[in-house]
Amino acid sequence: MSLLLSMEDCASDGDNYCSDRDSLDGIENEEPEFQCAPPKGSTTKVITKESLLAAQREDLRRVMEMLSLREHHARTLLIHYRWDVERLVAVLVEKGKACLFAEAGVTVVGHQDLDSSLPSIVMCDICMEGRPGGETTRVDCGHCFCNNCWTEHFMVKINEGQSRRIRCMAHKCNSICDEAVVRNLVSKKHPDMAEKFDRFLLESYIEDNKRVKWCPSAPHCGNAIRIEDDEFCEVECSCGLQFCFSCLSEAHSPCSCIMWQLWVKKCRDESETVNWITAHTQPCPKCHKPVEKNGGCNLVSCICGQAFCWLCGGATGRDHNWSSITGHSCGRFKVEGEKKSERAKRDHYRYIHYYNRYRAHTDSFKQESKLKETIQERVSITEERDSRLRDFSWVNNGLYRLFRSRRVLSYSYPFAFYMFGDELFKDEMTKEESEIKQHLFEDQQQQLEANVEKLSKILEEPFDQYSEDKVMEIRMQVINLSVITDTLCHKLYECIENDLLGSLQFGNHNIAPYKSKGIERASELTACWKSNNRDNYLPSDHEASGLSET
Repeated sequence: MSLLLSMEDCASDGDNYCSDRDSLDGIENEEPEFQCAPPKGSTTKVITKESLLAAQREDLRRVMEMLSLREHHARTLLIHYRWDVERLVAVLVEKGKACLFAEAGVTVVGHQDLDSSLPSIVMCDICMEGRPGGETTRVDCGHCFCNNCWTEHFMVKINEGQSRRIRCMAHKCNSICDEAVVRNLVSKKHPDMAEKFDRFLLESYIEDNKRVKWCPSAPHCGNAIRIEDDEFCEVECSCGLQFCFSCLSEAHSPCSCIMWQLWVKKCRDESETVNWITAHTQPCPKCHKPVEKNGGCNLVSCICGQAFCWLCGGATGRDHNWSSITGHSCGRFKVEGEKKSERAKRDHYRYIHYYNRYRAHTDSFKQESKLKETIQERVSITEERDSRLRDFSWVNNGLYRLFRSRRVLSYSYPFAFYMFGDELFKDEMTKEESEIKQHLFEDQQQQLEANVEKLSKILEEPFDQYSEDKVMEIRMQVINLSVITDTLCHKLYECIENDLLGSLQFGNHNIAPYKSKGIERASELTACWKSNNRDNYLPSDHEASGLSET
């Protein structure tokens, strides 16, 4: 029997079908290989190397048709507005076409042959030398310089990484140079740089587009992901990697991006090595390097030469005996020092509390991932028997729901660590408000946790050894618990979005929305046409002359 998931029993119709390759570990990527077909109406698209040109042309064509522009003018506008067509239209409606063009550095000229008006000898204002008209180039804004100066200017800008928006050389001129002029002049002396220029223009669709980002896979799969909705979402590339579109780290909802980055850093800093150094060494008061005590005397010396007291860490002299250090006393009780010590200990225990539970659900996820093969074997054995039970999609649905809920629970602990700590929201809530919200959140979290553990226990039952009546009983329990855990996940997210993060006045802590059917798998962008000929998507020689229809 195939182990493809049917989500009809445990998810709403409004969500998108996708595979749930959820990783709960910040470093590892051990995930179940459940897959569903991508939805017909997927809002995220995979842009491959082959479809990148078609994706760019799609937006270019919209602007070209809307404003009756040539391709390089449309590209200049889109790069300026970060390939956001909706924003471009909004500026057009609000400020008008003239302001739209001026802000982007677009100069549109009418039907006239600019080259025919050039005199036989043209004085170049850059090199201050007279040049034959055929060795000079006039761009859309009307400024004319010799080809050598133009070429050097273009080369410098390409090497500086500014090839997407190369401005005219004239003083205080904001006009963007025609890409065909750049390409034609550069290719005569430096063909490799012309190819680099073309590549930069093509990749600007990804580099300058807030709706498109490279897949962060390593080694890189070569794909990019384009979204249509909110940038605070989690997506899955066709290579199988799931990631947060906003920060490009692993999918971490319900943690915000800021919370997750802080948590990863803290987990890295709170490693076993750091814990051992903290427990067995004292920092030198002079050079601050950790010093390990290798004798019974409480006067220790650092390699930098500084002597200090092992008990309090204070700098001292070297005169001492077995009972005391000359001129130094740290035996008296100090309230501030005690408070600082207790606070540090409390913070450490608090971190351990949340980390252990985060790690416990991560480990449970890994162990439960092994259930896939076991359940497949049990289903096969049960199907071979002469039984009226033929549909076992409830088992797959329950296992899928278990994985989804484990993922939510795992990341809910880093969220709680920062939500109710002093690091991020100390000034946003009073102590009493924080305690009330913490109790509300923990009630939701504990309900979800209890039902997830029940679901995990039932799914581990050897149902292939049970009678049909017992299997039917287990079936109903799994279906019910799948619905309950999905509902509780929704409520937990509603609590976070409305009661916790929604009440904040400062800070940007958005989270990806919860989807019953998992992280959306991007469907591949279908190219309506394919061509390897550069002339099909680059301006023609006629367009390079600076002509345009308005």
